Amino acid sequence: MSFDSGPLDRYLSAVVGDDAAMVSDLRHAFTGSARDLADLMRRARCDANWHVAALRLKGLAATFGIIPLIQLAEAAMAGAPGDPAVLRQINQAIDSVD
Repeated sequence: MSFDSGPLDRYLSAVVGDDAAMVSDLRHAFTGSARDLADLMRRARCDANWHVAALRLKGLAATFGIIPLIQLAEAAMAGAPGDPAVLRQINQAIDSVD
């Protein structure tokens, strides 16, 4: 799955304009939050915890219109909790933003 971080770039530019340092800080804040949620999913010990972390990740991605990450979070919610393939794809998507 290819990842288009264009929506994130557009949202950040709309908010802070041409301030490259601020864009970088906000990008790192986004990826840090997304990584924290992916880690919560990895450490989930019950279906409910997995689902809640995936739902939060979906919401974070939706805030910035990052469709591929939204779709991966939805796949995680629809699939088996703890699915390592979905987690790997989520982490790859997050890495591609950073």
